[in-house]
Amino acid sequence: MLRLALALMLSPIAAAAATCRDTSFDGASYTLCEVTLDDDLRLFHSGADGAYGSFRAVDQALSVTGQALGFAMNAGMYHRDLSPVGLYVEEGAETARLITSDGPGNFGLLPNGVFCWGDSFRVIESRAFKAEAPACRFATQSGPLLVIDGDLHPRFLASSDSFYIRNGVGVSEDGSRAVFAISNDRVNFHSFARLFRDELGLPNALYFDGNISRLYAPELGRHDAGFPMGPIVGTVVPKG
Repeated sequence: MLRLALALMLSPIAAAAATCRDTSFDGASYTLCEVTLDDDLRLFHSGADGAYGSFRAVDQALSVTGQALGFAMNAGMYHRDLSPVGLYVEEGAETARLITSDGPGNFGLLPNGVFCWGDSFRVIESRAFKAEAPACRFATQSGPLLVIDGDLHPRFLASSDSFYIRNGVGVSEDGSRAVFAISNDRVNFHSFARLFRDELGLPNALYFDGNISRLYAPELGRHDAGFPMGPIVGTVVPKG
């Protein structure tokens, strides 16, 4: 009886630790990582020596305080010097301003948006964000929005031949969950957006990037390599 009681007590904790999983949708493979407000989710950009640029550098910085990265992915577009394109807020401090104008590339394909969290997870259209000015402990701006109040971005076409590895984030309607996704196959925007809306049931989702998209998920044996990154989003856990 004691062993059974211990097993029942421990099983929910073990299940909660497995935040990342592989899945498939519409003929393509994806990896999903889900967090709740109980998780220590943060943005990372710079340390004492400048931009981190990699998952390894962030993990090494955390190790000094007895912590480690749980999972992580690139979290928005950036300039050649790795500085964020658009709003960037870390621990309540804004280091890059909000951009609300349209422009070239995916970032300027309006509507774009902001992934913001503090008391809840939110994906907010950029001009609505400017009008509301919500308090965010962390925030990163990117574009385009993938899903907007249950609708796909109006510029997405099912027949589009623009296929890339892509990553982004969607949030639950009540703001209690955020689901990060990266495609393991090349997909277009329409298919990627439908993953969040039709498969995951998330009413709002934001695109982070494509082609350079990378994931750190040790439980799945993932530590994707590539060019230096700008903003990085990830969970912080005790160092094992």
